[in-house]
Parts: sequence; C-alpha cells; structure tokens
Amino acid sequence: MLGKIVLWLSAVIFGSYGIVCLISPELPAEYAGLILDSGDAWVEIAAMYGGLQTAFGVFCLLGALRSDLYRPALISIVLLVGGLALARLYSTLIVPDPVGDYTYGALVFEFTTAILAGLALRKA
Repeated sequence: MLGKIVLWLSAVIFGSYGIVCLISPELPAEYAGLILDSGDAWVEIAAMYGGLQTAFGVFCLLGALRSDLYRPALISIVLLVGGLALARLYSTLIVPDPVGDYTYGALVFEFTTAILAGLALRKA
C-alpha cells in the first residue's frame, strides 16, 4: 500500500511539474535563480525539468498500475530521487552563498520520497 501511494504521488508531482516546466521553463529557472539568456539555456531547462520529469512521472504511473513495473519504479525513485537529494545536500553544504526555500523544500521532498520508496521496497 505504501509503495502504491508513493508511486501515485510521484506520478502526479513529477508528471504535473514536468508538464508545467516543459510549457514554461521560466518557472523553474526563476525558482532556482537561473537566467535563461540563450535558446540553449531555455531548451536545457525545458528538457531536464520538463521532459525528464514528465517521463519519470509517467514511469511512476506505470509502476502504480502494472505489477511488473512496481519494483523497478520504486527502485528508480530510490536511486534517482535519492541521488538527487544527496547531490543537493552536498551542494548545499559546500556552496559559499546561502540557499533559499526552493532548495530546502526540494531537499525535504526528495529525501522523504526516496526514504518512503525504500521502505516500501523492503515491505514488498
């Protein structure tokens, strides 16, 4: 049950945020304090924040709906979202400038999601 909840919530959150970011890359760029000063910058944010997150959300949805993808989707959350959380934490600790609410909110979301997915895997 925990795994299904994590997968459904991840599908909704990653999928919807990804679609919004694909349509409007300025949104995540603004949250993170990035400047989109070229076409390449715009495309990079649209692809990484939009395309990748949308696809990951779809994979989480498939994991919630199909038993053969349940464990692979949870493993992906643990590895990908957990890796993102660890990299964000490391970067937060070594950056000389202060970070804002965006970073702290992302840390809480990413660690919580990865830990819950890991717990669901242990129970599966």
